[in-house]
Amino acid sequence: MYATAAKIIKSAKRCVAFTGAGISVESGIPPFRGENGLWNKYDPATFDIQYFHQNTRQSWEVIREIFYDLFGQVQPNIAHYALAQMEAKGLVAAVITQNVDNLHAEAGSRRIHEFHGSLKKLVCLGCKTCYTVSQIDLTILPPVCLQCGGILKPDVIFFGEAIPEPARTHSFNETSRADCFILIGTTGTVAPANMIPRAAKSNGARIIEINPNPSEYTQSVTDIFLQDKASVAMEKLMKEIER
Repeated sequence: MYATAAKIIKSAKRCVAFTGAGISVESGIPPFRGENGLWNKYDPATFDIQYFHQNTRQSWEVIREIFYDLFGQVQPNIAHYALAQMEAKGLVAAVITQNVDNLHAEAGSRRIHEFHGSLKKLVCLGCKTCYTVSQIDLTILPPVCLQCGGILKPDVIFFGEAIPEPARTHSFNETSRADCFILIGTTGTVAPANMIPRAAKSNGARIIEINPNPSEYTQSVTDIFLQDKASVAMEKLMKEIER
């Protein structure tokens, strides 16, 4: 299976990777859903945009605890680095990710479409000025804009918000051009992101799926299912590619 997957990737005209929470679990970031998911500990309503506007400080306290205290020290893992290496070799044209952890960039990937935004950026709800997290003191909540004093929000989508542009358009453009799609650590349960692999399949792309367990894609769109953890699978795949 790995040899066949490697052959498909090497012969593809344009291969795109599509990643979900599973690729970052091995870096120490828990998934949102499932047995050990964050939604078992935290109320998802905290991340509803209306709740954020109405209870800004309370929302920010949870945001800081999860995303900046818990996630703040994580590092990319083998799977992230492998994708960056594949891009450097010209085997992967782009990464479309549902993740907001910035680990693809930290691993060295350059062409990344962050479908749900990035925690490394904060945006002012007033004047729309953007900041990197390092520019803002998160010991004071809620953080405010240095330009206008408006409330800052992580530049990620909350429940009730639309997928950001240009990430949405770029992601679907990549999907329409790809003849190979590598799905890594995504279950296919989150809409509208789960439309992307299905659109790729409809456009004729070969689908290689990496997951420790079958997903919503496995029986419907996947051509080759590599049933392993992301790091294990990507290490095996890189060995086959380099043969």
